[in-house]
Amino acid sequence: MSEASATSKRGGAPAAMALRCVTALLGGYAASAGTAALVARILPIARVEATSWAIILSFLFYACVALWAFHEQRLLRVCILIWGIAAVTIGLALLIGVRP
Repeated sequence: MSEASATSKRGGAPAAMALRCVTALLGGYAASAGTAALVARILPIARVEATSWAIILSFLFYACVALWAFHEQRLLRVCILIWGIAAVTIGLALLIGVRP
């Protein structure tokens, strides 16, 4: 396999790498924030503890998402999955509303 085809297969173009970086940084942040908000609303413990646990877990989630974004070869899969998780979790958190 030539070097040019290997580079194009991994998304080595500057625009593709920029999109991957934006998706990993901003999309990962949106996905982890949405997940933290949703987990904080769903956990059946006190609000303060649920919020604390959700924030602690969101750091781990953000790190895993960012690492996976650069590990996965297909850029389309990265974008769809990360931005999809962000949209779904934020939407569900808004739909559930504030905890009583």
